[in-house]
Amino acid sequence: MSWLKRLFGLDRPKNAPSFSTKPQPQAGATTQQVPPERMGLNGEYDQSGLAKRVALAFDQDSTIDDIDTLYVAQTGSTVVLKGRVPNQEILNKMVSVARGVHGATSVETNQVTIG
Repeated sequence: MSWLKRLFGLDRPKNAPSFSTKPQPQAGATTQQVPPERMGLNGEYDQSGLAKRVALAFDQDSTIDDIDTLYVAQTGSTVVLKGRVPNQEILNKMVSVARGVHGATSVETNQVTIG
């Protein structure tokens, strides 16, 4: 199962942009109206837009498998990872990918355990 499907019940959008690409707002919206951390997968306003785009970024990175003990959330423009990962190397990779998502200003990992 994919990150996006497991966490948000969503299928990967067709022609999904790269996770680091700035999402384009829907017609009639401007980026000033929709903050980057609230921009959804298709440019719409989405309260969890950043978290969903991070989940999509994890799906797009072939080196990151879906870890069913880890969850992605957001607090404003901070990506929050919580749960458990197998090792520090995987967590480091996930932090790196999450930081590269447009709109993410930081990644919080204090709710992640390793092992």
